[in-house]
Amino acid sequence: MKQMIKIIRKIDIEREYRHMLELEQDYELASLSKALKDSDNAEIIRSKKRLSEIHSDLEEMANYS
Repeated sequence: MKQMIKIIRKIDIEREYRHMLELEQDYELASLSKALKDSDNAEIIRSKKRLSEIHSDLEEMANYS
């Protein structure tokens, strides 16, 4: 029974983390859009870098599942 509870908790944590990454991805896309409109090159680079990291994390989670 304890093993099942651990597995369920792990699944819940992974779902919460995936949801958090998806929310952060939405935020970064909005930030990138604003940076593109404002021609803010530093912010464009930062947003693209973070979006790449988020994409890698989500892809890794999908491959793991």
